[in-house]
Amino acid sequence: MSKRLYLSIGFLINITSYFSSKFASKLAIKLFSTPQKGKINDAENTYFKASIQEKLFYKNLPIATYYWSGAKETILLVHGWESNSFRWKDLIEILKSENYNIVSLDAPAHGNSGGKTFNALLYSECIHAVAKKFNAQIIIGHSVGGMTTIFAQNKYQLTSVKKLILLGAPANFSGVFNRYSKMMGYNDKVINAMNQYVLKHYNHLPDYFSAANFSKTIDVKGLIVHDKNDNIIPYKDALNYKAHYRNSVLITTTNLGHGLKSKTVYNHILDFLNA
Repeated sequence: MSKRLYLSIGFLINITSYFSSKFASKLAIKLFSTPQKGKINDAENTYFKASIQEKLFYKNLPIATYYWSGAKETILLVHGWESNSFRWKDLIEILKSENYNIVSLDAPAHGNSGGKTFNALLYSECIHAVAKKFNAQIIIGHSVGGMTTIFAQNKYQLTSVKKLILLGAPANFSGVFNRYSKMMGYNDKVINAMNQYVLKHYNHLPDYFSAANFSKTIDVKGLIVHDKNDNIIPYKDALNYKAHYRNSVLITTTNLGHGLKSKTVYNHILDFLNA
């Protein structure tokens, strides 16, 4: 959607808030939680025919997983918002050549997984379920996939996991929420009602869900990669992680953007894996 269309929808939700802020917040959260893209197309499905595919179920929600067998450690790949496992194609081929076990999953409402809506806490539960089943030693998460990986490891402290790699990951949920509200042009009534919606349904206000703060509880080695020119997740989020995640190193890139699909980044990943 264009910026003008986002603001037009936000304007209508703002008007709704003067009649019912609660209903307006439900509309805003619904829009926030419903991906507009990220399903796998036929060409992408063709690529996954070379993998072992399995549907895992978390609370009756089917989660698509893809597996490539190797002799080395098991790496779990976790994509971000409005994406799917195909975003890892280039890295998968590199990791296959290095003989790693590779697992990837599609988030709820993304790829070949079920569901119509997405939220970070649900995704973190799915990540934990997949990591536990496949005994993952390394997890690589891009964007929201990195943030939710921290949520999962903070909560469960899965002992099989020895290394985490965060690529362009947001440091806190409130930042994501605030950027969404700004993009939509929401008024204070809508924003306050959204905060109360989160409190009611998840027992905490958005500020509580700080992946950077949660990372203080994580002892496994971490690699943080973030681009100074990331126009989706600001570079300051990487600095926030580095300030809290004690056992981590930060790699700063330039002009690679949010996607970080680059041989430079892949080489940093391999160096970290082999260290």
